[in-house]
Amino acid sequence: MTVPYSGIPGRQPHHPPVLLPCDPEAAELTGPVFGPAAVGPSDHDLTRRHTGEPLGERITVSGRILDRRGRPVRGQLVEIWQANAAGRYAHPADRNPAPLDPNFTGTGRCLTDDEGRYRFTTVRPGAYPVDATAWRPAHIHFSLFGTTFAQRLVTQMYFPGDPLLDRDGIHHAVRDPAARARLIAARDPAGPAYHWDVVLDGPCATWTEGTR
Repeated sequence: MTVPYSGIPGRQPHHPPVLLPCDPEAAELTGPVFGPAAVGPSDHDLTRRHTGEPLGERITVSGRILDRRGRPVRGQLVEIWQANAAGRYAHPADRNPAPLDPNFTGTGRCLTDDEGRYRFTTVRPGAYPVDATAWRPAHIHFSLFGTTFAQRLVTQMYFPGDPLLDRDGIHHAVRDPAARARLIAARDPAGPAYHWDVVLDGPCATWTEGTR
């Protein structure tokens, strides 16, 4: 059963919106903060960021970043962030009582190659509750940068066969069923790997949460 997204009652505003001046630095507040260092050779492997082994199922997530004509987007900075295998983010604002994993921070980044390809090694994230009755399905947040820092797209990748997808309000905020389907990765039958292409524009563009 699918339900339209109407928000969580406890999170809905009780006052009319207040228009604020546009802040170009607001784009820096979404997602991980890596600092000024260049992308490192192991930044794509979220399982090797600490001295110990993280808990959970090891997976790879790979794909291509393409434009509307199917041409590869080269040198694209791709960042991801996610919950750990128990469904908890390594962020002080996450109040989920699930345990933190001291060997998993949940952030990674890489640059696309000449064919527009990216690849991450990580653990499959867990689902987590948003209130007493609703849970978010497993997902990975993606951030893609253009030629400048202010050109940024943010979206989410979901996993195939997740029973929580049918009742997830955020997923169903995308009204077009075909667009929703494009947010779900394809599993590689040969192993614990997922393939997910991102199309930046055009009629088959991947849905994004907004342009920064």
